[in-house]
Amino acid sequence: MKLIDCDSKVKSISTTWANDTGAINCLNSSSGVFDYGIYANAVPLTIETNLINKYVYALFWGFQQISTLAGNQIPSYFVWEVLFTMSIIGLGLLLFALLIGNIQNFLQALGRRRLEMQLRGRDVEQWMSHRRLPEELKKRVRQAERYSWAATRGVPEKMVLENLPEDLQTDIRRHLFKFVKKVRIFSLMNEDEPILDAIRERLVQTTYIKGSKILSQGGLVQKMVFIVRGKLESIGEDGISVPLSEGDACGEELLRWYLEQSSESKEGKKVKLQGQGLTSDRTVRCLTNVEAFSLRTKDIEEVTTLFARFLRSPRVQGVIRYESPYWRSLAANRIQVGWRYRKKRLSRANTTQNDYQTSKS
Repeated sequence: MKLIDCDSKVKSISTTWANDTGAINCLNSSSGVFDYGIYANAVPLTIETNLINKYVYALFWGFQQISTLAGNQIPSYFVWEVLFTMSIIGLGLLLFALLIGNIQNFLQALGRRRLEMQLRGRDVEQWMSHRRLPEELKKRVRQAERYSWAATRGVPEKMVLENLPEDLQTDIRRHLFKFVKKVRIFSLMNEDEPILDAIRERLVQTTYIKGSKILSQGGLVQKMVFIVRGKLESIGEDGISVPLSEGDACGEELLRWYLEQSSESKEGKKVKLQGQGLTSDRTVRCLTNVEAFSLRTKDIEEVTTLFARFLRSPRVQGVIRYESPYWRSLAANRIQVGWRYRKKRLSRANTTQNDYQTSKS
């Protein structure tokens, strides 16, 4: 029986099928009446009333045949069924080949990165042995190397950017260095301000391990650091600790210092006054591993020279003085010193007045 004809005049077709011996035999794949081939397991779905069950099973059957390359199916002699089975086998082989190729490329890339890391570690170990570093320093160097590799993924970012067009480099830096706008002084500027692009061009990626000191009290401030990831603490002369985290910056007092240490000659040229450099009144220490971008003193000097007119505006000067943690700490110290001095004067005045009244009486 190749076709099943149901009487359209009968109201209940399911009842007719249920009483039809030929129909029952056709819907039974094991009866041998019709060779269903690869669709033998799908025959019971014809009497399934739940549409979701039909769809889910059909989807499962498709994934099963692709994953097994239709190896568990025996098609009938029907030509289109044989061609369909061949297409499933071909598609499965293609997907399997693509999977193997991708896995091979991944393993090769992973092995190449691992080899590069091993060679770099071997060079560092040989250098430390040649220089006879103590074991404590070796441990810190290994830790710094591991964190630096994890932060950069072993990719020389500067070299990658240098090979790109200049306008594309600018757009990429604007995307990567959005944290620059989190610093109060730079938040006053528009995104396309030339000074922001000049700062982004000079930023250098830097990593610090836990316990490293970025600034030391009494030492020279040699860089401005923008924190990207990690936690730090800033300890002032009074011992008060101020937490620093992502989006914060330290060393921004260099901007103000370079502006104060320079002047303009009669010819309009920039003249750098002689000085020993800015010393830090606080200690900034890393509480965790820290990823940051730094701006060196040489670069800050160039920026302040190129954009001195903007940095000398009252608005920017107010931000530098009143929003900077350095200047807030300095102002707090000045207030404390003035308050102690006033209390001491009042105490001396009260003591003198009491002595005078005592001697008079």
